[in-house]
Amino acid sequence: MNRIKAIHVVHASWCPHCHPTTVEPIKAKATELGVGFYDYDIDNPEQVKRADELVRDYGDWAEDYLIPQVFLEMGDGTLRHVLSGYSEGVELTKRGVENLLKSPYFEGDAPAR
Repeated sequence: MNRIKAIHVVHASWCPHCHPTTVEPIKAKATELGVGFYDYDIDNPEQVKRADELVRDYGDWAEDYLIPQVFLEMGDGTLRHVLSGYSEGVELTKRGVENLLKSPYFEGDAPAR
């Protein structure tokens, strides 16, 4: 069993794909599961370095990367990138978040990778 230990979200406060579309439901799920929740605002000088590290090392990296990006920290310490926002529209990002929250990651045991 490799359960979720924490959820990390890279976002920006001005981004409609991020707020309320992604950050709020992901944070609510973390609270429901009783796991850590960490958010990194790319416009906050104290948080952007960690945001960039997460995206560069585990996510969809580009110089001007898409947000939001969601990462799961598993019980064994591994990080898994599980969602990037969809530049094609907020509704697609919303659907992606809904699908993620219904995925096997949140049904107890995480899928093997």
